[in-house]
Amino acid sequence: MRMLLRGAAALAAVVTVASLTSGAAAHPRTGQAAAAAQIPPGVTAGVAVYDREAGRFTEQVNDSAQFRSASVVKLLLTLDFLWDRGPHYTIPPADRARLEPMLRGSDDDAADHYWSTYGGSAIIKRMTDRTELGLRDTAPPPADYPGFWGYTAISARDIVAIYRYILEKAPAPVRDFIMDNLRRSTRCSATDHFDQHFGIAGAFDKPWAVKQGWSGKYAKGTCGSQATSSDAQAESAAPAGRAAAAVDLSRPALHSTGTVGANDRSIVAVLTLHQAGTSYGKAYTDIGRLTRSLNVPGAKRPAGTWFGTWGEFVNVRRGPATGGDRMTQLPAGVEVLVGCQVRGEVVTVPPYTNEWWAYLPQYGGYISNIYISSPDNRLPNVPECTA
Repeated sequence: MRMLLRGAAALAAVVTVASLTSGAAAHPRTGQAAAAAQIPPGVTAGVAVYDREAGRFTEQVNDSAQFRSASVVKLLLTLDFLWDRGPHYTIPPADRARLEPMLRGSDDDAADHYWSTYGGSAIIKRMTDRTELGLRDTAPPPADYPGFWGYTAISARDIVAIYRYILEKAPAPVRDFIMDNLRRSTRCSATDHFDQHFGIAGAFDKPWAVKQGWSGKYAKGTCGSQATSSDAQAESAAPAGRAAAAVDLSRPALHSTGTVGANDRSIVAVLTLHQAGTSYGKAYTDIGRLTRSLNVPGAKRPAGTWFGTWGEFVNVRRGPATGGDRMTQLPAGVEVLVGCQVRGEVVTVPPYTNEWWAYLPQYGGYISNIYISSPDNRLPNVPECTA
């Protein structure tokens, strides 16, 4: 009865690991036999996975298709700033204070600074002219949007090329600075309180390094111990009244890019567009399901069972009680990995009560099982926590 009252949307959120990896969907691919990628209904995706150890792609789905880059372009802003600085160049403190949060927490103010200071669209022109990068699908924002760095066009295969340049060709100080910061990606974005550990960061255990991107009319972010809802929103969709662009600038976008495995074995690029009106939690869940379905050599899958959640502003607590320190709040309706469950404080959401709490290993905290999309108070096939 509880599931019925929560509605069909909650029911649809329940998913098993087996259902995510069974079969191979028929999607256009470039030079590859059918692989494992499972693209959720209503999602448009461009995917590329490159195994650096084997020197080949294991996934290519619409990998040359152009998407607006959102914050993934911050990789190019960083490379442009560091280009030709010399092997002994020391990043000034003021720039380090911008670049580090731009790479780790996707700080938009820093991106605004580098875009306006170093020529805007000319940055993208410089990057596409660099033969070392080998970019084929990257292009500046449309002329009608000169200040919108997030409207830079990019493809999954170009993202792989960027990471290959950083890892294999860039001077060691540049490689180390960028990759060390991407390995320190913060769960909460720096300026708009969005949970940015979706896709790669949610699908695989460390080691990984990520640069994420999001753009669209999502609800306000709620990530962080103090956040309830931020005043900032994800980068907005294209304003009305402008000419249509070749790259979709309106549908909500969510992108996950980076490396996975020891020695950055696999480069992963997952670019997604979602239907208008899609919530951040649903987009977060969909890109997670897609990323988990991919063939990523060297990746380690986290232990646990994935469940849907319901409700807004669901608190992740340090312990199984409402008085425990709040670590963050979940995106509404997002899917979570449950490692184990334990009896704790009884929580009441009339007319229901529940004493069981789920431990979320990727957050290092607990949520009440009352917010898990399951018909029983005690989750099926989930062990009891032993410590």
